[in-house]
Amino acid sequence: MASTYTPLGIELMATGENAGTWGTKTNTNLNIIEQISGGYSAQSIAGGAQTTALSVSDGSTGAVMSHRMIEFTGSITGNQIVTIPLDAQTFYFLRNSTSGAYTVQFKYVSGSGSSVTFSATDKGDKVVFATANDGTNPDIKEVALGLTSIVEDTSPQLGGNLDTNDFNIAFDDAHGIIDENGNEQLIFQTTTSAVNQFDITNAATGNAPSISATGGDSNVDVAIIPKGTGETKIGTGSANATLTSSGAHDLVLDTNSGTNSGNITITDAANGNITLTPNGSGKVVVDVLTFPNADGSANQILTTNGSGVLSFVDNSGGTDWQAVKTSSTFTAVAGQGYFINTTSNAIEMDLPAGTLGDEVSFADYAGTFDTNALTIDPNGSEKIMGSTASLTVSVERAANTLVYTDGTQGWLLKNK
Repeated sequence: MASTYTPLGIELMATGENAGTWGTKTNTNLNIIEQISGGYSAQSIAGGAQTTALSVSDGSTGAVMSHRMIEFTGSITGNQIVTIPLDAQTFYFLRNSTSGAYTVQFKYVSGSGSSVTFSATDKGDKVVFATANDGTNPDIKEVALGLTSIVEDTSPQLGGNLDTNDFNIAFDDAHGIIDENGNEQLIFQTTTSAVNQFDITNAATGNAPSISATGGDSNVDVAIIPKGTGETKIGTGSANATLTSSGAHDLVLDTNSGTNSGNITITDAANGNITLTPNGSGKVVVDVLTFPNADGSANQILTTNGSGVLSFVDNSGGTDWQAVKTSSTFTAVAGQGYFINTTSNAIEMDLPAGTLGDEVSFADYAGTFDTNALTIDPNGSEKIMGSTASLTVSVERAANTLVYTDGTQGWLLKNK
């Protein structure tokens, strides 16, 4: 009676057969068993879409399908199918080490039984059991090893980056991410039937990463909500913090979601300034009032044109009276008045360069002009009362105002 063979190639010798070769054949069988129990073999499946049939080698070692671990290799340019004979019954460690984004299916050579498939992006390992449970349509089933659910591991750890494979990570309401010390770092709150959410986008060199609102609504606000009386802070605390708009658009501050039913308060630091600086020829506009973008001259005042535009003009509506003058000479300033005390000496008052409407006032403080006179000198070639000569005031308790007219008459006395 001739020998028979198992589906994986082990020779089953009949009684009285193979005299003198039992040792050799038995050693071969033991080598095949060793392959089946723990052997490794690489199988190239390089190329386009195709079927690679693994076959048994009766009574000989080396058959790929008679190894415990089979590694698929090669660059594939199409979906692959690898088959085994219908009667093979064993389990395999399969590794997909191919390159190329195509599937690799492991199945029986025929029939409609189940099979195991590596997805186009799955370059990992699988444990499968070839059941040979049906002569026509046998199944190949994937064996789950270790944990069947991550819930069973109370402290799971990753060995690499977590790729969600185009799926999302679902957080229960009021749960999220903790730090290595177990402290909460980011908590997610859920809203039933939510349609709006955040997009967080990284950026290349020279650009800023962004947090933006997106979703089903056409216009979506971004709400930053402190707890209790807490504050919303920007900046690092070690440099100026800048709040700016994106692109050539206005920066708008309002209250109560745009209803403007609250106050906007800007508070400086201790002894700090609040600076409003328009760009270029821009103006500072406060409640329809447009302020000048530069300072005026000394003693000028702000006036309006009746349409909300303010400007600096000379103060012609009053006299800025100064402290008593006793020095022998001083220079007057337009818009000012002077109490002049000549008790101890005569005094000379030099007029400023005149501009139409400028005024300078004076008054005899101690009633001593008749003893020590006041001398008023024009500026350069300008005139007083039509003359380039000085004006001498020697009347006790004299008080008057000089107003500038033009180059012909110069300074004129309001009261003679």
